Amino acid sequence: MKPRVLFFEEVDRSSLSDVGGKGANLGELAKAGFPVPEGFCVTTAAYREFVAASSEMEELMDELGALDPEDMEGLRALGERIRTHLLELEIPESLKREISEAWRRAGETHAYAVRSSATAEDLPTASFAGQQDTYLNVKGREELLQHIRKCWASLFTDRAIAYRMKNGYDHRQVYLAVVVQRMVNPEVSGILFTADPLTGNRRIVSIDASFGLGEAIVSGKVSADLYKVKEGRILQKEISEKKIRIRPLPEGGTVTEDVPPEERNRPALADDQILRLAELGKRIEKHFGAPQDIEFCVERGQIYVVQSRPITSLYPLPADLPQEPLSVLMSFGHVQMMTDAMKPLALSIFRTVFPKTILYEAGGRLFLNPTEALRTRLGSKLYPNVLKNLIDESLSQAIEEVIRRPEFRRVPPKPGTGRFVRRYVLPIAKNLWKNLWANDPEAVKEGVERFIREKREKVRGALRGVSGSRRLEEVRRQIQMLPGDVVPRLLPYVLSYPISFLLLRRILGDVEELYQLNKSLPGNVTSEMGLAIGDLADLLRELPEVEAYLKRAEDETFFEGLTEVEGGKRFKEAFEDFLDKYGHRCPGEIDLTRPRWREAPTLLVSAILGHMRSVRPGEHRRRFEEGKREAREAAERILDRVGRRGFRARRVQRLMVMYREMGGLREHPKYLITAVLDECRKAILAEAERLASAGALKEPEDAFFLTLDELIQLADGAFDRDVSKLVGERKEQYAWHQTLKPPKVMTSKGEIVTGSPRRGEYPEGALVGMPASAGVAEGTARVILSPERASLSEGEILVAPHTDPGWTPLFQSAKALVTEVGGLMTHGSVVAREYGIPAVVGVDDATRKIRDGQRIRVDGNRGYVEIVEDADK
Repeated sequence: MKPRVLFFEEVDRSSLSDVGGKGANLGELAKAGFPVPEGFCVTTAAYREFVAASSEMEELMDELGALDPEDMEGLRALGERIRTHLLELEIPESLKREISEAWRRAGETHAYAVRSSATAEDLPTASFAGQQDTYLNVKGREELLQHIRKCWASLFTDRAIAYRMKNGYDHRQVYLAVVVQRMVNPEVSGILFTADPLTGNRRIVSIDASFGLGEAIVSGKVSADLYKVKEGRILQKEISEKKIRIRPLPEGGTVTEDVPPEERNRPALADDQILRLAELGKRIEKHFGAPQDIEFCVERGQIYVVQSRPITSLYPLPADLPQEPLSVLMSFGHVQMMTDAMKPLALSIFRTVFPKTILYEAGGRLFLNPTEALRTRLGSKLYPNVLKNLIDESLSQAIEEVIRRPEFRRVPPKPGTGRFVRRYVLPIAKNLWKNLWANDPEAVKEGVERFIREKREKVRGALRGVSGSRRLEEVRRQIQMLPGDVVPRLLPYVLSYPISFLLLRRILGDVEELYQLNKSLPGNVTSEMGLAIGDLADLLRELPEVEAYLKRAEDETFFEGLTEVEGGKRFKEAFEDFLDKYGHRCPGEIDLTRPRWREAPTLLVSAILGHMRSVRPGEHRRRFEEGKREAREAAERILDRVGRRGFRARRVQRLMVMYREMGGLREHPKYLITAVLDECRKAILAEAERLASAGALKEPEDAFFLTLDELIQLADGAFDRDVSKLVGERKEQYAWHQTLKPPKVMTSKGEIVTGSPRRGEYPEGALVGMPASAGVAEGTARVILSPERASLSEGEILVAPHTDPGWTPLFQSAKALVTEVGGLMTHGSVVAREYGIPAVVGVDDATRKIRDGQRIRVDGNRGYVEIVEDADK
């Protein structure tokens, strides 16, 4: 039988299931010798015994499990019924005796703080802070027992029930322990963060402090003093006017009272106390191995710790990145327009391609480390400039902010950085220059397309000829070869597109015609894919039975079902032609673990049906031809402006040709990379199915939660860990990673750097971003977080976190585009300009600040979005 009462010295981090997160952390602190007021825990075994005494609780839990998460009225009513029932339920006598004995042993004359401690609380991935109740200055046996019962009932407060529903926790699997801790009567209380909770800087300790009990701070009743400390030095003091304090009463309970006016602006902490607290906090952080959120009290000059929990709001740091010297990390996902968390296999694929010191993993995302290049004179000037003009202006600003810091600038680049630049960057620059001014664009296009066909077939053949661990090793080899093949062969041509744009803008100024040149680029594989979607939609208009079938189709029987309806064979043939060219693509396609369109064809159905609703027959082709005409006319107007003869005219004419022709090649490298990844995915899944059949994996998709090296070891029979346990842990971690919002830029100290907001005069309340495609459009906001099974109706504006080629099927229907991520030359911006729709990118939290159904105005000329009318009007 599990113990029902445990004193702090009897518990530690391994006791989570018995005493909950709060109790386990306090026991760990007490055992390690930190100044923790003594106390004991009433364990989860006691809670289960208490609940088991109820004849109604099982039925109430069934009702709770069946509750609709959106039914807030039902949640409130059922929560009140459960709490009322538990408060009226008698505690078993033997349990009462055991709690009473612990109380006597701890000291009958003391007052106690009685705190709830849930098993899903104060964890590294979920804090559950404030979900259950706390009672202070509880005196006497009967009061203690009654407040323990109140804590048990607080597991079913409205906020606790709603929190568990939102975070996917089973109500039956969360149990409650109760912490009973000697009450401290403090002059000052507060909260200490061992890392700055605002910036994420792991070197800065942040302390909030006020007079009396800490409940005044936690409840928001008082403005606390703020102190910041870095490595033994006080950086900042903000002394607030502390008008009230909460203190314990001699007879039990607490009182809120006014602070005398002459004391209100007195610092709550002296300098030596601030530094002692910071040092204590860092020792606690070191003990737990993670930044901590610590509650403290100061009683007669003695500092006491009454709680410590992980700071779950901090974005994780890469485990293998040293914090010193200062380095800077840039989100790979923001560059690639895919900021979702990735599974371990996908992460390991990219870390196979790049050197370990260039690409790091944190929070299920990848981060580039350009630090060494940025320490060079050339890199510090060139890199931010490239980011500003081609990727994302805020990324550039954040990088520049770090570069300017003395602690960054005083570290010299590693020896050999210059040689690396000369060896790899200069040849690319040389080929880029040659392509801009000498190469025949038609020959270039033919060469690029031939290379892509040959490379894809070569990879396919290499993977076809092997099996078992040798096939997986060949996957690794093909992936490792990819940068060496793609970068020198394709990058000079792809870069010719943005460079020619920048050169034209320098010569011509920021004229409207320059952006019109971007319309209907020739040979762009992503644009051609969008046109092919439109062709499928036009074909479907002629086949009503096929349209009806598609609305109910399932992936497993998709093609078989097509053959059974009138017109199905005709549509099947056209659809298979589409998949033959584009079936290796999907939203978030840089993540090898995501299902491709060829595997899940129903993912395209919403886009096809949405196109039918919002675009007239043949309109997508007419628009494309109109775009080509507008581009030709824009080129003629530019030539009229600069003249038809002379060196300047010839330069402009050549740059316009390269801008359009190389713009058509912009998406080709990604097309090839995703094609290679798809061939690797086929090989990996084939081996995963074999491993699942042999019992080494529970199911083939479990392979996605192993790294590529681990998968090779497993196929070799050399993997010495419990695979099921490891996969289970990583699935939980992946679920947590999905809840995190990755920063664009952060330092090796965990500091999130955002850069300065764009300057300018904007309407009040406008959401400011970067103008990416000219024009102004007003329409209904359609907030889409993931394009699978999503569609747009006529007049709707696409609001998305980001876009990549997998989002292209939605663009034909969009009236305008708003994204949280992006720059002038990223996917959504280029496609929006091609399609001639206004776009504003880089709008922070656009998908949260704009609600589905609101009427919004997108100003792609000045770069802002206005909410014109709420959805409910």
